[in-house]
Amino acid sequence: MKILTLNFLTCARKACKATNAAFPLHPRDAELEIVETDLNPLFIRNILPRIEWDALREICVELGLPTLPDAAPEPAALFAEPIVPADTMQDADEGAEKQPTQLLQDLHRLLLETTIATGKLVCGNCGHEYAVKEGIANFLLPSHLV
Repeated sequence: MKILTLNFLTCARKACKATNAAFPLHPRDAELEIVETDLNPLFIRNILPRIEWDALREICVELGLPTLPDAAPEPAALFAEPIVPADTMQDADEGAEKQPTQLLQDLHRLLLETTIATGKLVCGNCGHEYAVKEGIANFLLPSHLV
């Protein structure tokens, strides 16, 4: 389960739907794994405005991951200006690819490569634990909790 996924999950119990404490689910006893993937700058740029930044920061603290800045970065801050040799006539905006910044690479590593292999996700409202095994969370509730 990718860290990015935690930013979109909430407790499945009906009693928790109306409370803010049910989001985000808090990882407990989590074993993290890095699954390398190709850098996808376009995806990171487009998903960034949809991320609940405070929840992501909280999850990083709970997992012992590097601390994120207080505010979400602007999508334009993810790319450095392209390096164009001074002796060329090419305009920097024409066909030159912008270089990814360290921030973009760090966000890619955190959101898309860092996964929870095993552990639990705990609701902050009701305390229900959802098991994560082999990177897959089990959100099926027992009949008495539905």
